[in-house]
Amino acid sequence: MDIAHLKSVNKTIGAKQTLKQIAKGAVKYVFLGCDSDERVVQPLRTACEEQGIPVNDKHTMDDLGRACRIKVRATAVGILR
Repeated sequence: MDIAHLKSVNKTIGAKQTLKQIAKGAVKYVFLGCDSDERVVQPLRTACEEQGIPVNDKHTMDDLGRACRIKVRATAVGILR
């Protein structure tokens, strides 16, 4: 999935909110900032691996924030089913 789609899809933004939605089974794809702190994103990586959710970690947190049209950086963005 391309980062450009983040403007128009239903999504969750942030590590905590994305992890909650993964636990509910509501996420189909996850973007992680490549410059995110590993201790923050490791639980997300583990949850995605357990549930077979694809992860894209090729974009920076700034890129994710801009793509979601927010004024701050985003550690994680989950695309909802």
